[in-house]
Amino acid sequence: MNSTPPARSSPPSLTSNSGPPTPRRTNTLVITQLPATFFEPVVLDALRHHFATYGPVYAWAPLKSFYRIIIVYHSEDDAEHAKESCDHLIVGATLISPAVVLRVFRADSTTILTPSGSGEGNMYLRPPEHEKNFLISPPGSPPVGWEPIREEPPNPTPLADDLIVALKKLQVQEESRHRGHGPEVLIEPDEDGVGISVYVEDCSGGEGGQVQEEPEEDWVYGETAPARTRWKPVPTALPPSIRA
Repeated sequence: MNSTPPARSSPPSLTSNSGPPTPRRTNTLVITQLPATFFEPVVLDALRHHFATYGPVYAWAPLKSFYRIIIVYHSEDDAEHAKESCDHLIVGATLISPAVVLRVFRADSTTILTPSGSGEGNMYLRPPEHEKNFLISPPGSPPVGWEPIREEPPNPTPLADDLIVALKKLQVQEESRHRGHGPEVLIEPDEDGVGISVYVEDCSGGEGGQVQEEPEEDWVYGETAPARTRWKPVPTALPPSIRA
């Protein structure tokens, strides 16, 4: 019997017929291998103005410690155009620095944040709202159907506005000495008579703003004795031997 040997399979080819991979589109570019002189303010302004000619720049981040600059465009097309035009771009030599070849690489795409409202503060993360301030303790035995309510924050003002106004008006002023006698109304009640009313009367001054001095009185251990005659010490008599 004649047996036919099995056909051998050809080894896999190590070459690929596919072309070079398509570069990934991005809106972020990185300029690397920059000398320290390129991070001077004048040079940075010139570089930013040059790269802004390819499209509006969303972010410009010079990193002097890493000798590179990160550029973020609003459009991926503008970033690709800048990449193709500026990669291997030769910057001529100057008196303080030699010629430099710019290397521009693609980086991971950056998400463009669009603020919902006006102002730059809307572009940052907001702290979460406090659902519970731990100011109200739940009942020890909640009834059926009990649900926690949304707690309000503590009162930021320690004093009421009307009390603050009254305290400000109570401050001692030099011109108050020349005022006439009689009560002064600091706070008037509401039209219906409900509310706080504050009256102040200066009883320390006399006519013309002069302070009347109280007459001198006799004191007994620091307190007056109006219910009895004024107490005065009786002089002590001399002993008989001295009088003789």
